[in-house]
Amino acid sequence: MWLRLAVVALVFLCASCSAKQTDPKVQVYSRNPGEFGKPNVLICYVSGFHPPDITIGLYKNGVEIPGSTQTDLAFEQGWQFHLTKYVDFTPQAGEQYTCRVRHMQNVEKSYTWEPDM
Repeated sequence: MWLRLAVVALVFLCASCSAKQTDPKVQVYSRNPGEFGKPNVLICYVSGFHPPDITIGLYKNGVEIPGSTQTDLAFEQGWQFHLTKYVDFTPQAGEQYTCRVRHMQNVEKSYTWEPDM
């Protein structure tokens, strides 16, 4: 039994190590159509990246929004991973909402939410 588990773990480890580094794809959107003054949920979906060394932050006017939640790391075919980070927010006119993503030791990139009003 233990030998079988060790072999399975080794196969998964080797498959993960052989996967090439891929940059994340990022989507920033809200649960409901954006309306100023109406409670909503800001969502940042990050997918297609490898290895899973990544940080995600949600910001309002450059300041991190407290109370955000991040899903557990999940993987897709080819050992690419995805994560979702989200937080309740009430958009206001003139404010900017962004998702910042840093993969590996690369430069942090910002992605801005565009209200669909």
